[in-house]
This record gives sequence, C-alpha cells and structure tokens, in this order.
Amino acid sequence: MAATKTAGLAKRKQSTGGSAKQTVKYKGLDLGTSRIVAATMSGNQAVFEEQLNAFVALPCTKMTLSTLEQEGILHHVEGDEILVFGNRADEFANIMGGTMRRPMDTGLLNPREPRNLQVIELAVRALVGPAAGDERIGYSIPSAPEGREGELTYHEEALREVLEDLGYKADSVNEGLAVVYTTLKDSDFTGIGMSFGGGLCNVCVAFLGMPVLNFCTTHAGDYIDLKAASVIGETPTTVRLHKESDDFDLTGRPATAMDRALSIYYKDVIKTVVGALQRELLETKRMPKLVLPVPPAKTTGTGRTSLGIRLVSSSSRCRAPTTVLMTSL
Repeated sequence: MAATKTAGLAKRKQSTGGSAKQTVKYKGLDLGTSRIVAATMSGNQAVFEEQLNAFVALPCTKMTLSTLEQEGILHHVEGDEILVFGNRADEFANIMGGTMRRPMDTGLLNPREPRNLQVIELAVRALVGPAAGDERIGYSIPSAPEGREGELTYHEEALREVLEDLGYKADSVNEGLAVVYTTLKDSDFTGIGMSFGGGLCNVCVAFLGMPVLNFCTTHAGDYIDLKAASVIGETPTTVRLHKESDDFDLTGRPATAMDRALSIYYKDVIKTVVGALQRELLETKRMPKLVLPVPPAKTTGTGRTSLGIRLVSSSSRCRAPTTVLMTSL
C-alpha cells in the first residue's frame, strides 16, 4: 500500500505571474519494484491508482489482440509480440506456468531486462499520461543497496529522462524520506520512516525534515516470495497471489504450509531491517539526540502490518517516532 507515501509526492504549489495566480500541478509516482503507484490531485484530495510493475510477452495474433482490447487489459504491440503489462500480467504468467518479466529488481532498474525503461514508460503513461502544461512530478528513489551506488545514479537519471520525455519537470525524493514528509508532521518531521516494498526495505532517520541516515535491506517482498516458494515447491507468482489475497492473514495460526512459510519469512524480513537499523544507529556519528519515546508505529496496510508493529515495537530501542509503511510486501 503505497498510497500514503505517494500522497507526499503529489501536491500543489502556487506561483505568482503578473497580477494573476497560476496553479502549478504536482503529481506523485512511487516507482517500486513490485508496483507503480500514481497520485494526482482532485481538489484537495489525492486520488491513487496503481499498476503491477511487470509484463509478459505473448505471440501477436488477432484473437489475442481482440481479447485484450475487449477486456481492457493494458498491452503494447511490438513486431510479432504483444507486451501485456500492469495489473493483469500476473494472470497470464500464472496460466502459462511461467514468471513475469520485471523492469526492476531489488529497487533498481533490472540490468537483465532490455525492455525495462520501455515498460516503465508504458505503465507511467497509462497512469498519469503526458504532462499538461507546466506540470511537475515527484518520483521516489530508494537508498542504494551496498556496493550499488553507481547503479542508483543511473536509475535516478534514467527515470528522470523518461518523465521529462513525457513533458514533466521531475523531482526525485528518497523513499524513506517521503514517508517522513507524509506522516510525521506532528513530530516536526523528526523520526524514522520505513517503507517495506517488493525489492527493498527502505529506512530514513530524519531530524526536522533533514535526512540524517538512509539505508536499505534487500530482504523484502520478493525475498519472501522466492524463499517461501522454494520450501513448498510452488512458483513465486503463486505465492505472491496468495500473499496479496484476502485469504491470507499473518495474525492468526498458519492454516497451510504456504501460510507457515510466509509467516516465517515475514518475521525474517522485519527482524532483518530492525537489526540493520540498530547497527546503523550505533555506527553513525551524525545522529542528533532524540528524546521522544517510541509510539506505536503508524502504518498503512492490513493485518500483515500488525505483525510488523509488534516486531518493530518489541525489537527496536530507538527513542524516536517510527512510521512503518507496508508497500506491496
């Protein structure tokens, strides 16, 4: 659920031109490994729409093309192939017994997917369309996984070019910091923002809106899918579809082998990021003194998040407000 974070990327800014006030429209994009979420403003309300950040390539036939058009499924014809992308791509992958192709991997552009930027542009175009006039758009970038700082630079600038080609003036913002900006206003934007996504778990420690510490871990949603699938003999796509269904509940006793595996790896992910946070706080030399007590973590999500609240609250000794955002974990 990236709605809260994405709302922080979509806003309106007033600028004065002559004697009349002009409204510069802002939109927001959470460009995640698992999903792309867009926020646009309708009056004072943010409106959210999301698409799966994945695709499958199908042979181009008249029957397939007709079916896709009748069902309103996002697709793009290229030569003798049809690229089916967005929310329905997983259905085709599951039916065909294969895996979806992913434009991003562990939070960054997937170097093994030659169509990565092409598919992201198709999804972004479907979500927000080209810019109308002097529109700006904010887009999220992760913290760099260890040793991949150069890849983050490419990721950030390549996505900026995609958005600028659509006519937008693009502003990037760190994913964890976006959580802080959106949810910690009452704490003067001082505290810890956590975003649990598909490819990465991003963490930002901020003081008065300034990032003091940013880091990420690669134990995230895709890790859960892959590890759970490997121990029960299922495909990662099958595991993910079950994980995101209403039938799955982390708060109760596991009813099936899949539920048990998911519960174990969810706990592993949360313990990993909390342990990393503790180590980073001990090692950083720039940390200001934070004297506020740890409140129950504010979250967006469902029952899955309750487990995260208990683990973060019981494992962390950080004396600061903590916001946990579950995004397609």
